Amino acid sequence: MAHAFEIAEYHTRLARVRAAMSSASLDCLLITDPSNMGWLTGYDGWSFYVHQAVIVTLQDDPVWWGRLQDVAGARRTTWMGDACSVGYAEHCIQTPARHPMEDLATRLSGRVGVEMDNYYYSAKAHAVLGDAGLELADATSLVNWCRAVKSEAEIGFMRKAARISEAVIGGMAERIAPGVPKNEVVADAYRDAIRGVDGDWGDYPAIVPLVPSGADAAAPHLTWNGDGFRSGEATTLEIAGCYRRYHAPLCRSVFLGDPPDDMKRAEAAVIEGLEAGIDAARAGHQARDVAAALNTALKKVGIERTARCGYPIGLSYPPDWGERTISFRADDHTVLEPNMTFHFMPGLWMEGWGLAITESIRITEDGPAECFCSVPRHMVVKP
Repeated sequence: MAHAFEIAEYHTRLARVRAAMSSASLDCLLITDPSNMGWLTGYDGWSFYVHQAVIVTLQDDPVWWGRLQDVAGARRTTWMGDACSVGYAEHCIQTPARHPMEDLATRLSGRVGVEMDNYYYSAKAHAVLGDAGLELADATSLVNWCRAVKSEAEIGFMRKAARISEAVIGGMAERIAPGVPKNEVVADAYRDAIRGVDGDWGDYPAIVPLVPSGADAAAPHLTWNGDGFRSGEATTLEIAGCYRRYHAPLCRSVFLGDPPDDMKRAEAAVIEGLEAGIDAARAGHQARDVAAALNTALKKVGIERTARCGYPIGLSYPPDWGERTISFRADDHTVLEPNMTFHFMPGLWMEGWGLAITESIRITEDGPAECFCSVPRHMVVKP
């Protein structure tokens, strides 16, 4: 099976991780986040519902470890040799009698870094490794930070994902009309997302389409139901095109009818803040500068927004397309570097309504950020 990237790129990533391991005085790193596993080895399979990991040491090639029946998938998708994919027995699967980490513990030594605050690393897993006498250290986000600056090849994948995002958001906005059931619009959105654009096929996104309307749009993370769209309501569309696990999130709001004046004022402020934030998102500036630019515009119309307004994006698996490192917010002093990529997400969740106009952006070598998508930056208003 062809790898997503050249082997040399995986070697560069591995060297970056090993440098971070040395700085943290780690002899071994246990990676359980499937996004980090995929980024470092190329592994790509829907097997993250059972225990699996990548073992990284300071010398040898990484080792993929997981359920025995998934070893074949690891050998098909990773860049390492077949001997670097190993499995644990089926009698370890989902039973209180034994745990897969008992097998893994026999393969680890030295000071071992583990991703303690991670969706896929359980308290039980940590306890079993600790009971085996291993010296464990918290290495949460060690690999995530290594992923912050994207390669040119990764940027190319994100541009392909952006074309898919454009098709999905455009199709949804076109199909929304009074009485049309939400699930039908979402079904067509999935078709557009997986079909892809210009021969670039679509992968499944890490988050399902979020499509709240009216008062529900005051909450940021609601999905869909079978209700019809209604006149007099705004609907927030939050989606991401995905190409080979790389995402380009995009949000737009659709209003059926004539938007109220407070929503129009908010729209103008969000657009002003979005454009100011894109200008502030420059190499050498800090993450907090982007948030400050947005909030300055919002305060002009009396909107106090306390949530962060952006996060890094790239390669991801469910349940999140963010990389869980940098945030656009007042207390984040991270210095922005060329080819860092973010979802600049100044969504508003107000009393009784919501509004979202967002961009996925790349920090450029010189000048304001590049927007991956090309979609008119306004609320879509339909009769």
